[in-house]
Amino acid sequence: MKEIYIVLTYTGTFLSRIIKVFTGNEFAHVSIALDVELKNMYSFGRLNPYNPFIGGFVHEYIDDGTFKRFKNTVSKVYALPVEDEKYEKLKKIISNIQDNRKDYTFNILGLFAAGIHIRLKYNKSFYCAEFVKYVLDKSKVRNNLPEPIKPEDFKGLECAKVIYEGLLRNYIVPEKNIINIENYKVISKNSKKLSVV
Repeated sequence: MKEIYIVLTYTGTFLSRIIKVFTGNEFAHVSIALDVELKNMYSFGRLNPYNPFIGGFVHEYIDDGTFKRFKNTVSKVYALPVEDEKYEKLKKIISNIQDNRKDYTFNILGLFAAGIHIRLKYNKSFYCAEFVKYVLDKSKVRNNLPEPIKPEDFKGLECAKVIYEGLLRNYIVPEKNIINIENYKVISKNSKKLSVV
């Protein structure tokens, strides 16, 4: 078994504030990471940290791009166990989209339609939550996610465990023995305390 990581964020950008007001949800963005360090973290979002109107497939970094510009990004990180073969399939799907990213567009209309529970799907076009769900579905990772999908829906993802809550810039890699202890989570960078979920 391996683990993938679902990263929910709220940056406070103009678009994320609109989404938050529109949906009433805590988080406005979701990413998928292939490693606990979050170095291989992907989503659909803004291509330029200073331009919210041009979006697409993005390789995201905690200390670069949009998350570097918006230093007070709030996050919640989940670990999700997956079988080895599904993990490899998931990696290939993401790699294929990354290699052909110019063929993909940002589904801005679908994003706002999801806020009113309408699904607007276009070929090779995703918003963040739609992309993460597509990758999970395509790699046959079992999930209970709804359609249409919003970032907030990932809070209810079955078998996922919270491993971190707090500012994304303060994210620390949890110790392996902490990740595997059910019903516990790391509270903050400055605390080694565990609390029962």
